[in-house]
Amino acid sequence: MITAISPIDGRYASKVSELAECFSEYALVRNRVRVEILWLMALCDEADIPECRELTTEEQTLLMGIVDDFTPQEAEKVKTIERTTNHDVKAVEYYLKQKFEGTTLESLSEFLHFACTSEDINNLSHALMLKDGLAALLPHQQEITDQLKAYANEWKAVPMLARTHGQTASPTTLGKELAVFADRLVRQKQKTEAVEILGKLNGAVGNYNAHLAAYPDVDWPALAKGVIEDQLGLKQNLFTTQIESHDYMAEMFDAISRFNTILLDLDRDLWTYISMAYFGQKTVKGEVGSSTMPHKVNPIDFENSEGNLGLANALFGHLSAKLPISRLQRDLTDSTVLRNMGVGFGYSMIAYQSTMKGLGKLKLREENLASDLDNAWEVLAEPIQTIMRKAGIEKPYEKLKDLTRGQDKITKETIQQFVQTLELPAADKQRLLDMSPASYVGMAESIVDGLG
Repeated sequence: MITAISPIDGRYASKVSELAECFSEYALVRNRVRVEILWLMALCDEADIPECRELTTEEQTLLMGIVDDFTPQEAEKVKTIERTTNHDVKAVEYYLKQKFEGTTLESLSEFLHFACTSEDINNLSHALMLKDGLAALLPHQQEITDQLKAYANEWKAVPMLARTHGQTASPTTLGKELAVFADRLVRQKQKTEAVEILGKLNGAVGNYNAHLAAYPDVDWPALAKGVIEDQLGLKQNLFTTQIESHDYMAEMFDAISRFNTILLDLDRDLWTYISMAYFGQKTVKGEVGSSTMPHKVNPIDFENSEGNLGLANALFGHLSAKLPISRLQRDLTDSTVLRNMGVGFGYSMIAYQSTMKGLGKLKLREENLASDLDNAWEVLAEPIQTIMRKAGIEKPYEKLKDLTRGQDKITKETIQQFVQTLELPAADKQRLLDMSPASYVGMAESIVDGLG
């Protein structure tokens, strides 16, 4: 929308539309309805709760229909009730009671939200939102790592001058450097996927107090586990206060943040390689690079990604630092903060798409990489002094330092003339004479072959 305050809901809305199904107010209310219905159905299945009778097939269908057919219009009905209750979860309970009116389910109305605190419903709803959000986000992470792996293999034998501290350094290959990023990103994606999404259904302070008061013979942890794990696909946490402590959320947000930080590092390196003319960029008909300089094709995709990754990580950083902290058995500071989970996901998704767009525009200028290598013969000081050490020649490092450090120009002739003066085994000397900056790449190519 042109009037949206947040660019996520305005300029970038089309890029994050799939997250609306995961993190919108509608998604939150829909998940609350789902949890309330599944808890009621679990109570009805419990033989030691005779007042909450067994459901008929028709009643089960009706209940699941409420979940499956829940639309944004139904969510608006809940929000209308909330304007009176001033309590979001109680509004869901009242909404469902209204849905039961005039049906055989009406006699079960008081078993809606039975023995629950609001956080029993909310923590599971937030967990489901995160589960859905990851299902939307992770494919974009995978897309990036797949593209980097493809480039790494395509360019694994393309020699490139490395730069440490911005200065010429031992050569590498372009593919190997991209393989490093691919491997780093894969590790963080795996750590994100490995986070167990936890949930609790254990009452006001986590002890099943009200549950046992009403039905002391029920195995309440087992009943709750059936809903949390078998129905919702989450992991039960038995050790909670009124709230699930959100530690897993911090783990998840930190893992996504590490992925984002590595991606930001990639964005900056690719931006730099473009500025060095190692890459050109494919032009898009109709696009403008500068309002005054017609020749420009700016690396805006990597810049856009970098900016949005910074915003995402700022939010995730606050979430992961704040959410595990709650005064005594609970305070409400987590409630408003949790509503911003989707914002971090949104900025991340915008960034991922920008990086992918930038990767798709890259045009390798291999001749520029080769030219830089041919103007950096000083990097062969490393292998020369290493072989001199092997041969027992006195002060090899110092001699190469005197030859190369701070010199305006080191040429092929400079290096080869020096090698000719050395008393080395014939094979070692010839290997050095045959060596060039472009051939001095070590095992870079084979390292790429080990990329999973």
